[in-house]
Amino acid sequence: MARHQRKKKGRPVSGWLVFDKPKGMGSTDAVSKIKWLYGAEKAGHAGTLDPLASGMLPIALGEATKTVPYVQDGAKVYRFAVTWGQERTTDDLEGEVTKTSDLRPGEAEIRAAMPKYTGVIMQVPPQFSAIKIAGERAYDLAREGETVEIPAREVEIGRFDLIEMPDADTAVFEIECGKGTYVRSLARDMGRDLGCYGHISELRRTEVFPFTPEDFVTLPELEQAATPVSPPMSEEGQEERKPRPGPAEWAALDALLLDTGAGLDCLPQVTVSDDTAARIRLGNPVIVRGRDAPVEADEACAFAHGRLVAIGAIEAGMFRPKRVFAG
Repeated sequence: MARHQRKKKGRPVSGWLVFDKPKGMGSTDAVSKIKWLYGAEKAGHAGTLDPLASGMLPIALGEATKTVPYVQDGAKVYRFAVTWGQERTTDDLEGEVTKTSDLRPGEAEIRAAMPKYTGVIMQVPPQFSAIKIAGERAYDLAREGETVEIPAREVEIGRFDLIEMPDADTAVFEIECGKGTYVRSLARDMGRDLGCYGHISELRRTEVFPFTPEDFVTLPELEQAATPVSPPMSEEGQEERKPRPGPAEWAALDALLLDTGAGLDCLPQVTVSDDTAARIRLGNPVIVRGRDAPVEADEACAFAHGRLVAIGAIEAGMFRPKRVFAG
């Protein structure tokens, strides 16, 4: 007896939603909510953001999930406040206080310490992090009371600015950094170097390359788009609980999405015709045309009428697809 293919749940909507995650919401919860709102088959995010943090959480739907690794590798910008005088188990407000100090650094001391944390540096992730130690998440071990040795790893901080010092206990910074950088570790290590201890008291991610703050979509904007024009009423005339959005709401929700290829600014791009796009989608290599087209590239992407067709390699003037996308 032939096995029946399992029917996919949801609709085949694709694109990027650059979500402005509110404080208190987990990244997984955010993805689940947006997947539900859109009735999407697939959804995923490009880089976890702690519940205590707010800001940019790029969420990929459908075909865009194939491009998540390219966005995960992109540079990120964070603005954060460090509160001096206390070190905590989680290196942020959630944890228990483990060390205290009455010392407070002045502006000159802080600025003198900052160059050490610019460029390629070695950084030890927080005890409460998603790093795996012997197959287990560090935060699971930490919650069980274990102190684990987490090896230092190389991260890159391209820009590190002191924005303001609103009071003696607090300094506000902004950094641009590469993949895998922990801002909580930065606060912890600076506090130790300055002899006053410190932890993150406010954290917001403002950019994940190639997305910018202009791309932000807030939770109220999503909820407004998902609200039926005429809310269903019960027999008593009361509004019923919000139903799942349907075709009438999807048009407004879909208008908030960026194209599937929006996360691929890091790759060389070639433009192809509809006929050529059809051949690429069948897995066929094609000649790359155009004066500015690259002759060689380990990775590149092909677009037709602004829509992503495929990611592949360019060898000797031929585009060879490796991963194709639905039209």
